Amino acid sequence: MFPLLFGAGLVVLNLVTSARSQEPLSGSGDQLLFHGADRSDFAIMIPPAGIECFWQFARQTGYFYFSYEVQRTLGMSHDRHVAATAHTPQGFLIDSSQNVRGQINFSIKETGFYQLCLKNQQNHFGSVQVYLNFGVFYEGPEMDHKQKNERKQLNDTLDAIEESTQKVQNNIFHMWRYYNFARMRKTADFFLLQSNHNYVNWWSTAQSLVIVLSGILQLYFLKRLFNVPKTTDTKKPRC
Repeated sequence: MFPLLFGAGLVVLNLVTSARSQEPLSGSGDQLLFHGADRSDFAIMIPPAGIECFWQFARQTGYFYFSYEVQRTLGMSHDRHVAATAHTPQGFLIDSSQNVRGQINFSIKETGFYQLCLKNQQNHFGSVQVYLNFGVFYEGPEMDHKQKNERKQLNDTLDAIEESTQKVQNNIFHMWRYYNFARMRKTADFFLLQSNHNYVNWWSTAQSLVIVLSGILQLYFLKRLFNVPKTTDTKKPRC
């Protein structure tokens, strides 16, 4: 029953987010800007000594969250550390993190596109696969961007339903974030187990070949020690 309720909650959250992602913004002239979805989660491969940047639109009074985790490394180098940075719409640095996994969370002070960058500066001969989860969420009625009206009486049915719905939506959103954290760790553990499994298999195969080869060589040299040459009338062993 709980998985069904949780899945239904995620569907409702996706529908609300998709509806908001299509809200137009006033831009220069008569053109309308579309800021996209309020949250994103995906995995990306960063090449050796490479950098990848993303932009996320956020409105003032919101809360920005950004989390990442290195899932695996490919190539000669196996350093899993990456550098993550967050910048304001004007390009000023907000915060940075350099680790295998990390988070950057902050309150939004101004409306605009915030820049997120990941740098694979530790690996010059290896690529890294990084899982990203970032976005914006808003507490309270600021999500509708309407001027706050005076709150009605507590016994107002519509006001009570709106407040309860908002709380449920926020709780579902935080549950979704914790679910993403667990999924990041699960994927990283899966790649680690797969790497250890391949390492053990290759090392066991190499050791087995060395053992078989050493046995064959020992048998060959022992056989030569007991090899007695044949004697004939013309060829006899010397004293």
